[in-house]
Amino acid sequence: MSPTPLGRVVIVGLGLLGGSVALAARRRGVATEVVGATRSAAAAREALARGAVDRIAPLAEAGHGADLVVLGTPVGAMARVLRELAPGLAAGAVVTDVGSVKVPLVETLPGLLPPGVHYVGSHPMAGSHHRGMAHAREDLLEGTVCVVTEAVEDAAGERVVDFWRSLGARVVRRSADRHDAEVAWVSHLPHVLAFAFAGALDAAPAAAAELAGAGFRDFTRIARSDAELWADILTANRKALAAPLGAAGAALERLARALEAGDAEGLDRLLSAARTALLEASLPEEPACTSGSAGLEPDSAPARGERFFKGDPDQGL
Repeated sequence: MSPTPLGRVVIVGLGLLGGSVALAARRRGVATEVVGATRSAAAAREALARGAVDRIAPLAEAGHGADLVVLGTPVGAMARVLRELAPGLAAGAVVTDVGSVKVPLVETLPGLLPPGVHYVGSHPMAGSHHRGMAHAREDLLEGTVCVVTEAVEDAAGERVVDFWRSLGARVVRRSADRHDAEVAWVSHLPHVLAFAFAGALDAAPAAAAELAGAGFRDFTRIARSDAELWADILTANRKALAAPLGAAGAALERLARALEAGDAEGLDRLLSAARTALLEASLPEEPACTSGSAGLEPDSAPARGERFFKGDPDQGL
C-alpha cells in the first residue's frame, strides 16, 4: 500500500539533486505542495518554468507548515542553512538531507532544531558530473540506493524512508559511522584517484589526447565533478578516507615494484587478484556526484589536463 501523500515538502537548494528530488516529488504526487528555496535566481526561474516546485520561498519563511524538509545544499553549508530555516519549523516536521557524509550532520543538525522537530540523515546515491537545475531529471532516483540513517524517533525515520521509496529509490539503513566508512570506499576514494590522475595529465605528452578512448573516458568521467563540492565532501569524511587511501597507496606500491622488477608473473598475480576482488564484491558503477549540487556553490575552475576532456559532456567525456 502506498504511503499517505505528504502535505508540504520543502527542498532547500535547487541544483542537480535537489531539483531532481523536487521534480520527482511533484510529478509523482508525493506531496500536495513542493516549495523550493535557493539563493540562485536562475535556479528559481528554471524550477518554476519546469514545474519542479509550486513556488519559491525565502529561506527564513520556507519551513512554515512543512511536513518534510530536504536539505540539498553542500554538506558544509547545511548547518548555516538550517539555523536560518529552523525557527519556522513546527513540532512534527522532519528534516532530512542528501549529503554524502553523515557523521558531522548527525552530530550537528539535531541540536539546531526546535522541540518536536526531528532530523533523519539521507544519502541518495545518485548524481552526475553535471550540475545545476538545468540538468535535473525526475527519474534520477529511480532504481538507485538511498541510505537512511538510524532515527531517534521511529515515525520520523519511516516518513523519510517512505519519501525516498515514493521517488523510486531502494532504501537501505545504516548508522552514520558505517555509512561514512563504506562510502569512503565506493565513492570518495574513486573520486580522489580520478582527480589525482587528472591532475597528473599536465605531464602527459601533448599528442596523447588524440589517443584517449573509452577506457580513459570511463576512468576520468568523475574527475569532471564540481571541485569545490568534492573538496567539501572529502574534507568532511577525511577520517574515514584514511584507511582506503592507505590501502590504495599500498596496492600502487606493489604494482610499481613488480613493474620496476620486470616481474610479469608477479604483476599477473596482482592484477588477477584485483580483478577477482572486484568481481566478488559485485559493486555497481556509481554516478559521478552523490551529493546535492544545490545551485549555491560558485563555478569551479577548469580542470587540469583540460585538453583530454574535450567533447560533448552529455556523452560522458
